[in-house]
This record gives sequence, C-alpha cells and structure tokens, in this order.
Amino acid sequence: MNLLRFWMNNARNRALPQSLLPAILAFCMASRSCDFSWVLGSIAVFGVLCAHLGINLLDDYFDYQFKDPSYRDRIHHQGFRARIAKCDYLTSGQATVPQLRMACIVFGLLALICGTVIFIQCGKVILWFILATFVLGFFYSGPPFRISYRGLGELQVGFMFGPMLMNGVYYAACGSFSPSVLLISIPVGLLVSNILFTHSILDYEPDKQVGKMTFAVLLGKKKYMLIGLFLLLLISFGTIVAGILYGYLSVWFFLVFLLAPMAIGLCYLMIQFVKNPHQSFQPQFWMGPMSNWERLKAVGIDWFMIRWLLARNLLAFFCIISSCVTFF
Repeated sequence: MNLLRFWMNNARNRALPQSLLPAILAFCMASRSCDFSWVLGSIAVFGVLCAHLGINLLDDYFDYQFKDPSYRDRIHHQGFRARIAKCDYLTSGQATVPQLRMACIVFGLLALICGTVIFIQCGKVILWFILATFVLGFFYSGPPFRISYRGLGELQVGFMFGPMLMNGVYYAACGSFSPSVLLISIPVGLLVSNILFTHSILDYEPDKQVGKMTFAVLLGKKKYMLIGLFLLLLISFGTIVAGILYGYLSVWFFLVFLLAPMAIGLCYLMIQFVKNPHQSFQPQFWMGPMSNWERLKAVGIDWFMIRWLLARNLLAFFCIISSCVTFF
C-alpha cells in the first residue's frame, strides 16, 4: 500500500480531477441511454485514471532522460520565479530510473487490460481509442516528436482529456456516440487546456530559459498569452450557449455560468501576474477549495498555486454542474 501511494504521489495524483471529472461526466451522460452498462463504464473510468497516471510518469521519465531535472532550481537561483523541480523522487534517490520505467509499464498495463475488456464487449472501435491514447501519451514527451516541447502540448492534452476521453468513455458504456457528448467535450477539453496554459504562462521565463517550447513560449508576448487565455474561456462558455440554442443541451446547462466569477477572477489574477508577478493574493470562497494554503505559502509557491488551483477548480465545478444537470 505504501508503494502504491508512493508512485501515485510521484504520478501527480493531484492532477487526476483533470481526467476523472470529464470521465464521470461522460459516465453520467451515458447513464441516460437505454444501452448503458455501468460495469463497462466503470472499467473505462478506471482505465482512464491508470492511463493518466502512467502518462504523467512517462513524462517524468523522458524529461529525466533528455533534460537535467534540476534546471528549475538553478533558474530560481538566477532570480527567476520558478516552481518546484520535477522528478525530485529520482534526484533524491528515493527511486531509480528502472523503477520509474516499471511503474510506467504497470499503470500502462492496467489501462490496457481495461481497454481489452471493453474491446471484447464493444468491438474494434475501442481499438482506435486505445491506439490514439498510446500514441499521444507516449509522444507527448517521447522522441522523436516530443509534442509538449513544440508548443502544442496544452492543446494535445485538452483533446485527449476532452473529446477523446469523453467520447471513449461514453462509447464504452453505451456502444454508440452522442452529439451532445461531443459538444460538451469541447469546453471540457478547452478548460483542461486552460489549466496547462495557465501553468505555462506562470512558468514562461524558466521554460524560455531552457528552450522548452510551451504554448506560452510559442506565443512569445505576454499580451498574446492573456488574449489566448481569454479566448479559451470565452469559447468554452460560448459553446454551451450554442449547444443550448441549437437544442443539443438542455437549458439547465446555463447553470455553468455560475462559474463566471471563477473565470473572470482567473483572468484578473493572470493580468496581475503579468503586471506585477510578486503581488500576493489570498484565496476567496468563490475560488473553490485550496487546501494546505499556509504550507504552500511557507514553501513559496502560493503565487503559482492560487492560479493553478483556480484553473483546476473551474474545470472541476464545470464538470460537476454538467454532471448534475444531465439528470434534469
């Protein structure tokens, strides 16, 4: 049990809501179908979580192989604001590269077993989802493509955890596709991309320093980054309006606009970060849960986490509200 907890922590299980909540939303929408199978749907959700953890570890594996993981520490000492170093469990000696490689394989095999069970029941369509997950997950950081280093990683993850994930879970549970699921998966994917894009804006200076081409580095100028952030949020909520007006979504989906303060607040905090990165802010009730805040302040990453957690909470509550209104 301690070994499992160790590797789940290393796999950044804090980020699991990015895949779990979209999967649950697809599961809830599938439950309205007469062909719904809660067993296959549950297996699909579990497979998604295993794949997510495996991909996170695989990202660490390739980063450790191709780049000195202590670069954030060095940049911090040069005066740049950088978040914590990656792969600290490797640099500290708590785990070895072969152990990390084995952990990637174990999580990947668990995801593959889930996919195989669903394939036996649902047919070859699921094979395309399995293949796409493997290719996109491996080449996110893996050679020769290393998509996350070419400025497209944020969009790729949004596609994986939005349209691909939600339609895959829905198909696994029902054996068919749904226009409403495809539609709602677009804002979900954009909000997932928004989490990573927020991250890349906050890490723009250290990423640029080491030559890591994130979407923020690709855009180059801070004003373009802020415009990109605004457009991601605007299109997310605009898609909901379009879906309701064209009859694909019920009017109850207007409830997601209760999250407007979160979206506006995130834009405000990012604008302030660009203007004055050293200005500090305290969590507000409308930002959602931000646990262990005093500890985050003590280690000096509160400036990062208040924005990252707000972006994550926006996705989380969007999925929770959408899952609830599915039953209205």
